[in-house]
Amino acid sequence: MFWIQFALVLTAILLGIRRGGIALGMIGGLGVAVLTLGFREMPSDPPIVVMLIILAVVTASATLQVAGGLDWLVQKTERLLRAHPTRVTILAPLCTFFLTVCVGTGHAVYSLLPVIADVALKTHIRPERPMAISSVAAQMGITASPVAAAVTTFLALAAKTSHPVGLFDIIKVTMPAGIIGVLAAAAWSMNRGKELDHDPEFQARLQDPAFCAALDADVTTLGKRLPDTAPLSVVLFFGGIFTVVILALFPALLPRWGTVDLPMTTVVQIVMLGYGAFILFACDVKAAEVASSSVFRAGMIAVVSIFGIAWMSDTFVTANKVFLVAEIKEMVQYAPWTFAIAMFCVSAFVKSQAATLTIMIPFGIALGLSTPLMLGLMPSSYAYFFFAFYPSDLAAINMDRTGTTHIGKYLLNHSFMIPGLIGVAVSTTVGYFLSLAYF
Repeated sequence: MFWIQFALVLTAILLGIRRGGIALGMIGGLGVAVLTLGFREMPSDPPIVVMLIILAVVTASATLQVAGGLDWLVQKTERLLRAHPTRVTILAPLCTFFLTVCVGTGHAVYSLLPVIADVALKTHIRPERPMAISSVAAQMGITASPVAAAVTTFLALAAKTSHPVGLFDIIKVTMPAGIIGVLAAAAWSMNRGKELDHDPEFQARLQDPAFCAALDADVTTLGKRLPDTAPLSVVLFFGGIFTVVILALFPALLPRWGTVDLPMTTVVQIVMLGYGAFILFACDVKAAEVASSSVFRAGMIAVVSIFGIAWMSDTFVTANKVFLVAEIKEMVQYAPWTFAIAMFCVSAFVKSQAATLTIMIPFGIALGLSTPLMLGLMPSSYAYFFFAFYPSDLAAINMDRTGTTHIGKYLLNHSFMIPGLIGVAVSTTVGYFLSLAYF
């Protein structure tokens, strides 16, 4: 019965990925129905807290985008890159990493990718070098952002364990681990591939006048007129992040009702929705534009996906807990790092770090793994670069006018594979040892 149910869950995930978008969530919901009504398994609780956190943070981020704050941050980043163009392979991924840390979503990278490609091209640096690692770094920043869905998901799930961790506990592990991982992958990227002058494929493309004309195009965000309130929206949004961090560091500031404390998961929801409202009023943002923004649409897709796929996976794990623990527990306890490999494999298919953690952390708890250990292995929840079908990777390919950022003939020999493997491996290793040192 276990293997039949496992085949069902895997088939649902693969079908959801194939359909794309919210299909992952809907097909996951269908899987819950089959497990419950067909196999008579008790459904687990849907991940409501995780979904509400994502809703709150995405709403605030989308309001920031409509207010012009996201474009303002991109313009500041572009000025930094153009001031130091020869260092673009190091600076660009650090910029995309911290942009994600600041706004809580890797989708903020789209506006910056064409700028990175343009800076590299005009400095005669092979664009593949900064482009691939910049796309990877943008996603690696998710586990280091105090307002990212993956971090708040881990916070919510850890609260149910015997060793709950705070928001600052998570960030002090994932932030340095992520930075070191990005720098390691960027260092490898500095000399990857042939110089454009010696690349026969690029030189052959130069024979096409249309290709040459596209290379001469001027790509910049600096001329874009932004609302006068754009800097204010950034200040307010960062004020929300700062408030969350302060309340996490000093829980005595939070209200208490007898023996009942206000959970940090609820604090994140309250604060980010509140500061989103501040931006709405202070910057005169139209609510209809927030709902139609690209950040909001991407966030809603993530919510539906997590709703269905995580609910189905948790129902499956709960129903087969005894079998899974008996078969896998000894191996995981003997070699805890194997749990990181399992998370990596799940992420390669699920394509969401929050969804991966929602699936795997309850599984880790069932196996008896400690919360600090799972925290240290948290960077391994990013693996959707593996097949290079994620939107930011596809955007990097399309925005590299030289064609050096690419998917190879054999599908897996693409530009993101080695930077992604280096970045995730190094950050997971560093995170693992930091968690041992701290806890």
